Amino acid sequence: MALHFPVYVSLFTLTIPLHAITETLGMFLGFRYFLYLRKQQGDRLPDPNRLWVIIGAIFGALLGSRILGALEDPVALWSGPNPLRYIYENKTIVGGLLGGLAGVESIKLAIGEKQSSGDLFTYPLILALIIGRIGCFSMGVHEETYGLPTALPWGMNLGDGLLRHPVSLYEIAFLLILAGLLYIIQQKYTLISGARFQLFMIGYLLFRFLLDFIKPGARYFIGLGSIQLACLAGLIYYGRTIIAPSRLIQKQYA
Repeated sequence: MALHFPVYVSLFTLTIPLHAITETLGMFLGFRYFLYLRKQQGDRLPDPNRLWVIIGAIFGALLGSRILGALEDPVALWSGPNPLRYIYENKTIVGGLLGGLAGVESIKLAIGEKQSSGDLFTYPLILALIIGRIGCFSMGVHEETYGLPTALPWGMNLGDGLLRHPVSLYEIAFLLILAGLLYIIQQKYTLISGARFQLFMIGYLLFRFLLDFIKPGARYFIGLGSIQLACLAGLIYYGRTIIAPSRLIQKQYA
């Protein structure tokens, strides 16, 4: 059965885009999974500090996702009648992750919290991203989460008659593989606090940097888009870990 994009779901008397449902469901299930992991594994942060970290993550992610999302198409941003509305209506996951990271680190600096706080977020984030990307795929070419045309056999008609890279499906597959690799690494090595989140961020930012070569969009410096430049900035931030990944393994003392 052929899919027709965008995909809508009928709910009683309402017709709702599937993406709106998956976006909300992803955030809800991701947060519930975070609470479950926190209860099962414990938390290095006291309750008040964890609350401040969550607040920092939320506001940082909201701001970062919309600013970077708007910069994906600077012509549309500045030529439109209301740039602020354009910023509000556009968002990107990379901006959300990097903005959330900046928000968390800023809050931790302000309250004097020195413990790593990201490990508990890692698997819930992956779950939320997978569910959200199902919604992105359901929008076809009606949202800027589609790929360039391709002659590869798995190219898909996403609503405009062209066979395109189904980049949302690529990302779902990558996230499942990344979650499996993180689990294997945890079983094989004793990692320092925060290592799981660092590995997730490095893996995702590298993947998105490469993925955006097969996505349309404005190009800035040396043919790179705004998301790719943001990914590079994030990878530079984790440069010490990339150069010496062994620093993530907890040292064993006799």
